[in-house]
Amino acid sequence: MKKIVQKWNSISLVLRIAMGLVLGVILGIALPQATGIGILGTIFVGALKAIAPVLVSVLIIAAVANASNNVGRRFRTVILLYIMSTLLASLLAVVVSYIFPTTLKLTDAVNNEAPSGILEVFNTLINNMVQNPVAAIINANYIGVLTWAVIFGIALRAVAAEPTKVVLTNLSDAVSVAVRWVISLAPFGILGLVFTSVSTNGLSVFADYGKLLAVLVGCMLAMALIINPLIVFIMLRKNPYPLVFKCLKESGLTAFFTRSSAANIPVNMQLCEKLGLDRDMYSISIPLGATINMDGAAITIAVMTLAAANTVGVAVDFSSALILCVLATLAACGASGVAGGSLLLIPMACSLFGISNDIAMQVVGVGFIIGVIQDSVETALNSAGDVLFAATAEFYEWKKQGKEVKF
Repeated sequence: MKKIVQKWNSISLVLRIAMGLVLGVILGIALPQATGIGILGTIFVGALKAIAPVLVSVLIIAAVANASNNVGRRFRTVILLYIMSTLLASLLAVVVSYIFPTTLKLTDAVNNEAPSGILEVFNTLINNMVQNPVAAIINANYIGVLTWAVIFGIALRAVAAEPTKVVLTNLSDAVSVAVRWVISLAPFGILGLVFTSVSTNGLSVFADYGKLLAVLVGCMLAMALIINPLIVFIMLRKNPYPLVFKCLKESGLTAFFTRSSAANIPVNMQLCEKLGLDRDMYSISIPLGATINMDGAAITIAVMTLAAANTVGVAVDFSSALILCVLATLAACGASGVAGGSLLLIPMACSLFGISNDIAMQVVGVGFIIGVIQDSVETALNSAGDVLFAATAEFYEWKKQGKEVKF
């Protein structure tokens, strides 16, 4: 058995995931009634979601407690890259929506409570920051986890002796090993996730929303393959596509199926380690990116809002479109702090154009219908971008120091 496990683990993880994907599709078509297969996906995503808050908390505390003095400058760079990318994503979505205007076949309204304005989003974020630290870990509130981990890390850096810092480092290493064990189960998890999707979701549901999906996915692909690589090229003056494709392959692929940036944090941490990045840096920037690097969410908010405006006959002028870009960027950064993610921020953006909440919530209903594809691509873009810009910020510092940058 040990030899079989070693042989299995010697195969590339991406190849193993591809095998699980193909087998999931085959079983979903051939044995749609075998619902027990889907439990593999539930277990995998559940394990990732369970370990991720602990991983983030322990790694950030250890990283801050042991951080060198030059981390702050690189940290500012990666935050700038996250915000710039999200703003460009919303701008791209507005431009594409003008070129290819879409309308919606509205459905019944969904019974969810959406935020009424950007102040409510900020209020939610602030409340999450000061949530009980134990509750933050239990509820996977990453804003709270980040806040308290940084506070504890700073406190330990000020008072802890070197042996204590060594214990923290050992603890973070142990959690990282546990995460690797969970990630090694990804092929079986992907098999279960794909089986569930294929066996329960037909393709006919997407027929009425084909153009809308094309605009959404097209914008996200343009960000992943054109805009984000351009940002990396400007920063590094180096062909960005080897790094871009590595991030899409090893981070975006798993995020596409788990549909959770939070669940993909352990995967991104492991990829950063493979890229040779500084743990002091990526242990903070990756969880932060899962919270504020929201290209896909910004695109979803902008495209769906303009589609709603077109449907009800509201003319959107240039200045209003620019305001929408900023609003979508700010709202996307707060998406993780709102139940329902990016979709439930659409009514807030719709209010900018005087669209009633009843209509806006019907738009949200459309979003849930197409979410099987939209949310998967959105999460893949967001998660791959977390690693891409964390790596870019560090490689930028390497370049300034005269070090050779290889990816």
